[in-house]
Amino acid sequence: MSSRLEFVMLARAPGANIRALCRAHGVSPKTAYKLLKRFEESGIDGLQDQSRRPLTSPKRSSFELELQVLALHVDYPCWGPAKLRALLPEELRPHHNTVAAILRRHGCQIEGTIDRSLLAPLRFEHEAPNLLWQMDFKGHFALTDASAGRCHPFTVIDDHSRFSLCLQACSSETYENVKAALTQVFRRYGLPQRITCDNGGPWRIAGKEGISRLEAWLIRLGVRVSHSTPYHPQTQGKDERFHRTLKTELLNRTGFNSHADCQVAFDHWRDQYNLVRPHAALGQKPPSSRYTASARQFPEQLPDIEYDEGDSVIKVRKSGQIQFKRRSFWIGEGLAGQPIAVRPSNIDGVYNVFYCNWEVKNIDLRIDGESS
Repeated sequence: MSSRLEFVMLARAPGANIRALCRAHGVSPKTAYKLLKRFEESGIDGLQDQSRRPLTSPKRSSFELELQVLALHVDYPCWGPAKLRALLPEELRPHHNTVAAILRRHGCQIEGTIDRSLLAPLRFEHEAPNLLWQMDFKGHFALTDASAGRCHPFTVIDDHSRFSLCLQACSSETYENVKAALTQVFRRYGLPQRITCDNGGPWRIAGKEGISRLEAWLIRLGVRVSHSTPYHPQTQGKDERFHRTLKTELLNRTGFNSHADCQVAFDHWRDQYNLVRPHAALGQKPPSSRYTASARQFPEQLPDIEYDEGDSVIKVRKSGQIQFKRRSFWIGEGLAGQPIAVRPSNIDGVYNVFYCNWEVKNIDLRIDGESS
């Protein structure tokens, strides 16, 4: 300011060499004459920095667009510009950078944002719905009523569409709770080809080979079961990502007094996730745009177990063991009371054990078993 005032006072002196003053003060002649004119019109105030905002902004977002973007942000404070853009009417839909600029201009902060550099650069998905489902428990959390215990959210996601098939508020992570929840899912959406899960309970028998009760039930239904590699949660990546979204958009934002309260909130949020929320991996379309129910219907009565002629059919004891060739072999407590088939392999003394069409284990009479 002082430099401008000095220049103006010197330039207004009689006989002043304005060109020389411009060189001395490092200003262009155009700027010099502009400063002289502003001083004549407004005095010292005319030498203040002037706003560079244009008189007109023909490309500025319309008032209607800004209102809709802000309203969507209020409804979905955890969603980024690309997701909000997907919900705008087509005639108003700008580039997602314009939506981001509107949010910044109004001081809107996106809750639960993550570092995009941490996301996997490549994605794999099965080519159709119901070829693979992923299931797991989200980490449990406390209820506001301490006497009500803790909530263990049980989740099932379709690999192809990211459609949430189940979001159940369970009181514990037991076989009974999982079976009851899956039964409702199967009745509503049919049977998948395969389900993958991790290696903990109730999916597997801790520290032992063999089949768990849950695996036995799924195999009986004709659903293949697979397990993720230990210490590699990325095998369950889509369900893990679903858990993070659930935590950011719901669990971190409110508390629940009971499992019933949890379920009401879960059902509402799940509908929003499936039917409304745009998904980046789906071209900013909701999961419902890519999901269709399975044509394989859930049988209310389990099908009979049939084995080939020549199989040695043995009933598994309550201890999880069978008697074969005067020896005891551990098969798994999950098959207690169920018939299994023992078939000779191509190697003398080695037999294959099957439950339905699932190979449970191999028996090697040369080294295995306990005499009885």
